[in-house]
Amino acid sequence: MILEVLSVGLVISACLAIFLDEAVYSVTALTGTFLLTALLYALNGAIFVAVFQFAVGVGTLAILFLSGEMLSEKPVKKTSPRNLAAVAVLGVLLALPATLLSISGPNTSNVEVSFGEALWNLRASDVVLQGLVIIGAALGIAIILYEKRNGAK
Repeated sequence: MILEVLSVGLVISACLAIFLDEAVYSVTALTGTFLLTALLYALNGAIFVAVFQFAVGVGTLAILFLSGEMLSEKPVKKTSPRNLAAVAVLGVLLALPATLLSISGPNTSNVEVSFGEALWNLRASDVVLQGLVIIGAALGIAIILYEKRNGAK
């Protein structure tokens, strides 16, 4: 039951991170996404992955928060509570099929691998690609800040 609640919260916070207009609120919602992802990893027995996700999330959030504050223009209008509620309902609707429906089929796998082992041994390329995306985002933000600083002179 706790995994389903965390999954619904993860989808809602991800939707809010995408749809919120103000950068500070969007980064705050992204914080929830990273935290809930780390909690899901920890509850599935992948403690080291949870710590890695949390550490990468903190670094990414620091970069996004600083660049969002420096580069974004402040919106004139505030996001209405009605729009926030609509995005939250959209997140719940997106999460409901995955949490309520289950498809069972014949189990053809005889190999028993724990979640943590599968994540580290079978998905190492995903972790490397996630690091490359974060490095690319950091370099892109650094280039934008460099251009903005040189354009101001």
